[in-house]
Amino acid sequence: MGEFDFLENMKDEEELLFKRCIRKLLDATFIIEDRDERLYQYLSVESNCYDVSAFLRKIGYDVVVEDKLKVAMLVQNEADLDTVGIKRSNLVVFDGKQVQMLLALWLLYLEKVGFSEEIYVTVGDVIDKCKVYGIEPAPTEFRAAFKLFKRFSLLAWDENDTKEDSKVKLYPSLQFCMDIPQLKQVMREYLPEGRFDPAETEAGEEGEDAEDADDADDAERDAEDFQEAFD
Repeated sequence: MGEFDFLENMKDEEELLFKRCIRKLLDATFIIEDRDERLYQYLSVESNCYDVSAFLRKIGYDVVVEDKLKVAMLVQNEADLDTVGIKRSNLVVFDGKQVQMLLALWLLYLEKVGFSEEIYVTVGDVIDKCKVYGIEPAPTEFRAAFKLFKRFSLLAWDENDTKEDSKVKLYPSLQFCMDIPQLKQVMREYLPEGRFDPAETEAGEEGEDAEDADDADDAERDAEDFQEAFD
């Protein structure tokens, strides 16, 4: 029997969900129950997830379902991580301002996680958090970043409502955009100078500026606390 004979035995509805899951994952990386309930419920069945993963492994991907957070995601197949000629899976490369805004959203999510099942902030909250970290995106940059984050199921937001009190729903997929080593590296590269200085995190360095070192430690603790919140 062929490896994908299971496709021949699918009912029409199952085959449609199978195809939609694969296309959604390749296009947007994440499938969230709150946003795509039917697709998530399909993938939450172990046998369905296995079939989708088997299909995607042929092109170097895999699927992981986080039952606790109701998130399914496309990931790099571990077997191909070191394969020559296969690039690490990246559907989009955020620019510097977008990465900075993403960090601000992560921190807002961390502050509210555990208080309610659904996490909402306002556009004003995001702007204020950006200012704390010295990030001041122009209105056009803000809108472009939010549209991109919405496409990749990181948040929900009414693009026609740009007032500061407009609601933004933050999805748990924010946790999985980067692992903690990547997050720390991004903080080093994109936070304004002095907010995260790798040299200042080395113990015993003479002449260290205490205030800037505290900022660096705070940023690193933010990353570590974010990980611990979901372990």
